[in-house]
Amino acid sequence: MPGNSRPDLQVNRMSQELPPQIKNQLAQLQQIQQQAQAIAVQKNQIEINLKETELALEELEKLEPDAVIYRAVGDLLIKSERDKTKESLKEKKDTLDLRLQTLARQEERVQKRFQQLQEQLKQAIGTPSAQ
Repeated sequence: MPGNSRPDLQVNRMSQELPPQIKNQLAQLQQIQQQAQAIAVQKNQIEINLKETELALEELEKLEPDAVIYRAVGDLLIKSERDKTKESLKEKKDTLDLRLQTLARQEERVQKRFQQLQEQLKQAIGTPSAQ
């Protein structure tokens, strides 16, 4: 039947007709997009962990210094001193804060690289850039 062409075949033919440089840039663009997604997932996990740590620190502040507390160590709950646990949680919070800052910088670099590649690709295929 004429006029009943399959779009997936057209896309496949179009990608086969692309010059190797553009194919390479498209592949890089996809790779950077995947990196950005992975960073976003890590950042989200760190933010959740940080919030839980901050909440635990807030709860510890409400307790008397000699209060009996337990820390989760794997599948066990181990009796612990409030001040030691508090210090441990502060260290964990500091580490998570640093990790979050690092991920934010990585995210920024990946975003810039994505925009650069996107601009190069637009120029290579002749699409005017939106400014």
